[in-house]
Amino acid sequence: MSLRTTPRASLARRPRATLLRAVTSAAVLLGLVAVSGRANAQCVDEELKQDLVGGRHYRGVQDRLFQKAFRHELSIMGGLYAADLYSSSWTLGGAYTFHFSEDLGLEASVAFTRFRTAVTDTYERRYPQVQVEESTDRPGRLYFGHLVWSFAYGKLRWLGGGTSRFDFNASLGAGITDDSTAQGVTGSFGLGTKWYFGKWFALRMDARDRVLRETLIGEDHLVNDLVFTFGMSIFAPFGG
Repeated sequence: MSLRTTPRASLARRPRATLLRAVTSAAVLLGLVAVSGRANAQCVDEELKQDLVGGRHYRGVQDRLFQKAFRHELSIMGGLYAADLYSSSWTLGGAYTFHFSEDLGLEASVAFTRFRTAVTDTYERRYPQVQVEESTDRPGRLYFGHLVWSFAYGKLRWLGGGTSRFDFNASLGAGITDDSTAQGVTGSFGLGTKWYFGKWFALRMDARDRVLRETLIGEDHLVNDLVFTFGMSIFAPFGG
């Protein structure tokens, strides 16, 4: 009967080899997990980017949907003419604007109204022997030119539907008030807003202050006439 013994060196190498295989297997497994996680993250990132761009939530640089630079704008407007020395009356007119940049434009306008003052009517009733020329109910015409500066832009999404662009603008100019009581050039300044729909249509609202000197019943007055208008514009070329 004989006893078979295993050398001590062989027994020592066996645990080391097992440990080495275990470490190698763990490293390979971790590498595969990392590569798979990185691939999944890239897929999620791409899908998220597509969703954000498709939903127009992407905050990068985008082309402005409504272009104004080097386009012609034709407007028709109507509203209220609130004069200092006259009774308030209607006003109706039109304007042509050339936009030589997205922010600046030159506007030429003409408007029609009527001038009548209750003060002279009362004066004539009190002194019938005196006829006041200014009491006549007569038409008036207003010819103006303005520099229009669009200083703020915004957009509004309608209940998850389409998106509309709008801006706020300031205007400064001068012109002629074609009326027998007006003296010299009339200054003008004001604020307005335009709302853009599609590629060529817009709605506009304007409030402007007209500063002029008028002579009524023999006295000179420096007055501020307020004009409030609402209208619509079309832009050419129509393609934007």
